[in-house]
Amino acid sequence: MASILGQIIPLVIAIALLSGTAWVLYQIYLSLAVMRDSASERMGRSNVVFTKDGVRVGVRAMQNEKYVDKTQSYVVKAWNLGTAQRDEEMKRKGSK
Repeated sequence: MASILGQIIPLVIAIALLSGTAWVLYQIYLSLAVMRDSASERMGRSNVVFTKDGVRVGVRAMQNEKYVDKTQSYVVKAWNLGTAQRDEEMKRKGSK
C-alpha cells in the first residue's frame, strides 16, 4: 500500500503543476489576444490595417485645392522670411 501511495503522490503533484502552468499560459494567451484586437481596432481608426502580407497604410483623401493652398502658403512664408532678412541686411549696410 505504501509503495502504491509513494508512486501516486508524485504523479498527482506533477499533474497539478502542469495543469497550473497550462492555465497560466492560457490566461496570458487570452490577454495577448485581447490586446492585439484592441490595438488592431485603434490602428484601423487611423487608417492602418494589418494583413497577411504586412501593414497597409491608407491615405486620407485630401482635396487638391487644399493641398495646393497649404503648399503655396509654405512657399510664401519661406519667401517672406528670406526677403525680410535681406531687407534688414540692406538697411544695416545702407546706414553705415
